[in-house]
Amino acid sequence: MPQGPGRTELSSNHRDTLAQIFEHPVSHNIEWRAVLSLLQQVGTVKEEHDGSYHVTLGGETETFFRPRDKDVDAQQVVDLRRMLRNAGYGPEAAEKKS
Repeated sequence: MPQGPGRTELSSNHRDTLAQIFEHPVSHNIEWRAVLSLLQQVGTVKEEHDGSYHVTLGGETETFFRPRDKDVDAQQVVDLRRMLRNAGYGPEAAEKKS
């Protein structure tokens, strides 16, 4: 798969997670561990002692907290969509096959 400047190739699991993030309506069963794996692949993730995660992707840094359940909530999905789209990982990146 051809990559743009600074873009990382995604595995099929990461593309599946990306597709779930951009699914409409918002999916309520996107597992945090899958999101964290995707973010570690495409950005920089720093876990803090308070359990928060500082994620830098492109020129943006956002703080995420591990959800109480295994799935991310709707607001986290909105924030993830913004960050990923701004970094060039929009819904079309989920459709590309390697």
